[in-house]
Amino acid sequence: MHGGEWVHTSAAYVRPRGRGQKDAWTEETAARGRSGTQRIVQAGEVEAPAEVGDALGLDPGATVIGRRRVIYLDGQATELTDTYYPVDIARGTRLAETAKIPGGAVTLLASMGHVPHLVREEVHARMPDTAERAVLAMGPDEPVLHLLRVTHGADSQPFQVDVSVFPATTQRLRYEMRVN
Repeated sequence: MHGGEWVHTSAAYVRPRGRGQKDAWTEETAARGRSGTQRIVQAGEVEAPAEVGDALGLDPGATVIGRRRVIYLDGQATELTDTYYPVDIARGTRLAETAKIPGGAVTLLASMGHVPHLVREEVHARMPDTAERAVLAMGPDEPVLHLLRVTHGADSQPFQVDVSVFPATTQRLRYEMRVN
């Protein structure tokens, strides 16, 4: 890690947490001597964006439960994440509310029988829109990384889609795989 760069590893963010554990971001940043927080700025029923509807196998214009979060590192906005769930899973649950969920959403989902079995991520660079640039305090020529994460259960059905945006110049993604 160089200077202000943050290295992201995805595995901790898709695993349910143990009883009494904090969310993965809070624990990871504390372990590195930093302060990580998040603010849920919106939650409830929304129309699925096209890439989310496609990932969930929904018809265009379908309704989903969405949670919009601003992720902070040492008090500075460092990431924007929108998470989406099918309404038949999330309607009437804490996923549709703006309050933090003890242990995070993945822990709540696991308690409801939705345990990650397969996770697919796709990342590309792009220029931020005006709102992203403002919240992330970015300059006019700085690109962002756009991450689409789709989480599937043991039945191969997707039950969660995350769309994250973070400054490309301060983030690094790290993936590890075990083969045989």
